[in-house]
Amino acid sequence: MTVSEAARSPVSQEVSAELERVVGRWRQLPLDRALSYSPDVRALVQSLADGVAESTGLPPAAVPDCGPATLMDQLTVMVYDASTTALTNGLAQDLATLRRTLT
Repeated sequence: MTVSEAARSPVSQEVSAELERVVGRWRQLPLDRALSYSPDVRALVQSLADGVAESTGLPPAAVPDCGPATLMDQLTVMVYDASTTALTNGLAQDLATLRRTLT
């Protein structure tokens, strides 16, 4: 990410750094481990989606399960969406907790 992109991003540096750590750790996991952690990641993704829906007045919708290969993309999108709606209270900590579980 360039400096100008970082300046335009609604995602705080703290949240962005933690998201990068989670994504990096996820990429290191063998498939069987990624599959075992998928429910935890999906729960965070869905929680963020529900919060964004509530804050924007949209009805909640289930985030589709597209498998572990796309899960980090879904998480990244939801972190961005949550940041644009100012739903970032505790987000860096949630991401750090998730990262620590990915062993």
